[in-house]
Amino acid sequence: MREAMQQYEAKDYSKLLGLAGFSDTLLNNHFKLYNGYVTNTNNAAKKLKEAAKAGTSTEYDLAEVRRRFGWEFNGMRLHEYYFGNLSKAPTAAADATKKALAEGFGSFEQFQADFVGAGKARGIGWVILAQDPQGKGLFTTWVNEHDVGILAGSRPLLVLDVFEHAYVTDYQLDKPAYLGAFWKAIDWTVVGARLAGTRDD
Repeated sequence: MREAMQQYEAKDYSKLLGLAGFSDTLLNNHFKLYNGYVTNTNNAAKKLKEAAKAGTSTEYDLAEVRRRFGWEFNGMRLHEYYFGNLSKAPTAAADATKKALAEGFGSFEQFQADFVGAGKARGIGWVILAQDPQGKGLFTTWVNEHDVGILAGSRPLLVLDVFEHAYVTDYQLDKPAYLGAFWKAIDWTVVGARLAGTRDD
């Protein structure tokens, strides 16, 4: 019996429509972009799996597919983390989350300044609050490309998309205004669950 080919399904984030600070036009365009990553991840995975079974995985034209797979997969997954930590009913950070951030950055306010400050940097990419499950350290990281800069084995706790598609429709080049809207829309319950290891989306 042939092994079933794993297919990823795009998650439905339409519940975010109406989110304060994010127009429905912006969100719908962003959802469409995310769906493209899911489709491309599935297409690349299928080609690589079929090549492995056929014994043709060393062919030259597959090298680019293999290189691009990380880009497509991480583009899919980082968007899921990003949309997953947004909410129309944002919550305050729990004491345990604030304590962990204070231990890692000096105070919750210092973490906020560090994270938002990273988002203001010139360039496109992602800002990720990442936890090292082994050393338990917390780091604000900058990921320039989906597949470059991810801390191996780390757990994303809070993910911010700072590619231009995430804000230009509503804010043009006013990135600080977008960052302010993002900060007000964070679902800290989700961040806390990721920190506790009880949620991994």
